[in-house]
Amino acid sequence: MTGLILEWLLSNKIEVLGAILGITYIFFSIRQNILTWPTGLLTSALYTIVFFQSKFYADMGLQIYYVVISIYGWYFWLKGAKPENGKTVPVRNLTKKLSYKLVIVTVVIYFVLLTILLEFTDSDVPFMDSFTTALSIVATWMLAKKYIEHWLIWIFVDLFSSGLYIYKNLWPTVILFLVYTTMAYFGFKEWNKNLKQQTIE
Repeated sequence: MTGLILEWLLSNKIEVLGAILGITYIFFSIRQNILTWPTGLLTSALYTIVFFQSKFYADMGLQIYYVVISIYGWYFWLKGAKPENGKTVPVRNLTKKLSYKLVIVTVVIYFVLLTILLEFTDSDVPFMDSFTTALSIVATWMLAKKYIEHWLIWIFVDLFSSGLYIYKNLWPTVILFLVYTTMAYFGFKEWNKNLKQQTIE
């Protein structure tokens, strides 16, 4: 039994390492630690390979986007605070106006991705892959800007994605995304506590 587990771990080492780094990434996100971004960058690089091999092409493209947004988020979290107070970028709420804009952006991204997957790939889950990818693109941008509502999107996306990965037999990733779902819930609670403290101050 131990031999079979070891053999499986070795044959899926990229996915397993990506899952471990992914959990570490979420932990750093909850703590608002700058290490969120380099850890996320490494996670995304590994999952680019995993999703390419599994024909999750929209998710693969999403990982490339994550690499880019990780660099942006890293810079923004370091340089986005006002120099006069020296504090970190504060947690904040979405405005109604920005919420409407993000809904429109999400719908546009969804249809662009869906068209690409239907016309140019052999994806067997184009609708669901495009859906989760569009939401994830927007949620990651919101994380970089420290909008608290990104956690709510992740709770939904991570739980929904778990079902997709069960379908693809990506079991380490299924476990990862179930952990993500739980951590996103606690991340929302932690950021909400921080947001209330900012209001008091």
